[in-house]
Amino acid sequence: MGGHNTGTLAVTGNEAVAEAMRQIDPDVVCAYPITPQTEIVQLYAQMVADGKVTSEFVTVESEHSAMSAVIGSAAAGARTMTATSSQGFALMWELLFVASSYRLPVVMTTVNRALSGPINIHCDHSDTMGGRDTGWIQIYGENHQQAYDNCIQAIRIAEHMDVRTPAMHMYDGYVISGAIGPLVMLPDETVQEFIGPFHAVNPLLNPKRPVAVGPFDGLHGWYFEHKVSQNRAMDRALAVIQSVADEYAELSGRHYGLIEPYRLDDAEIAIVVVGSTAGTTRMIVDKLRAKGVKAGMLRVRVLRPFPHAAYAKALEHVKVVGVMDRADSFGAQGGPVFLEVRAALYDSDPRPQVLPFIYGLGGRDIYPDNIEQAFAVLEQAAQSKVRTSTERRYLNLRED
Repeated sequence: MGGHNTGTLAVTGNEAVAEAMRQIDPDVVCAYPITPQTEIVQLYAQMVADGKVTSEFVTVESEHSAMSAVIGSAAAGARTMTATSSQGFALMWELLFVASSYRLPVVMTTVNRALSGPINIHCDHSDTMGGRDTGWIQIYGENHQQAYDNCIQAIRIAEHMDVRTPAMHMYDGYVISGAIGPLVMLPDETVQEFIGPFHAVNPLLNPKRPVAVGPFDGLHGWYFEHKVSQNRAMDRALAVIQSVADEYAELSGRHYGLIEPYRLDDAEIAIVVVGSTAGTTRMIVDKLRAKGVKAGMLRVRVLRPFPHAAYAKALEHVKVVGVMDRADSFGAQGGPVFLEVRAALYDSDPRPQVLPFIYGLGGRDIYPDNIEQAFAVLEQAAQSKVRTSTERRYLNLRED
């Protein structure tokens, strides 16, 4: 792999990301292995050993240490990347907030895996959905190609001077990370030209401009203003994410938006979905369309910042929207994406009904029949004269 090969390759999702990282060639990579992310940093460590990249690879004793090292590296003025999954992501928790509050443009690949307990190493989105308010940009991919493309685009987004905020990109553990799929790579020099040189801002390693990092910002300080500044950077990131995607499309021919609608223009019922399940959902949409059912789909790409205006515009004419979450929000009315979409549609007139579905926790299979069942609920709700209950509906749940 690699070099100038722009033909179609057969790779795992993790290999796709390792190749993207090779082409980016960051100054520093700090990481700790955890299933199902391990293959990324294992492959990258070999690339370092083989002299294929110039990166400094920092091995650490935990994911908490990995994020600590990432923060030090980025603050010192180095382009820095890392990768993790599940419990590793959870162990980074307090430091995710530190990285974002320092406005460090770190890029992290997170391969989605269920959180313990009980111990489970398979795919769901509970890890990164739980981190949606850590101040990081979040971009979700559906397949191998998107894992590669999102990794490269994330560099430009995070480092943009209107944003200057860390970014994580995600894809489904095992379903994408360990399975073989197609990948078309850009030439190495094209990637380097696209990302450009790294420009450090007030780096610690500049003795002519010393700065303090980690100062106390208490009761009479500027903590409140710092948080508002972070949020305003998130607002600006929406336009940057789209402009970077548009520029990337000119190089690759692959087009990305903040959201990815499918057959939504005249849809009366639609499902919102994250990750690899979008592929199966498209198939069911086509099946229902062949039967005369006006079904559609919207795939989540950018979760943070949440493009609420794009959702409101795309779904304003839909009678009933089902949101399929591969994570739950305990004690809330539904899963995390359901809550976001419902809020985005609140001011729509008429306001679509929004119904929550939970599926795939701990890697539980989601079958085409399960998605058809969800669409059947939406179809029935669209035909009903009374609003349908918003109680959670669990797909492929054992209830014996």
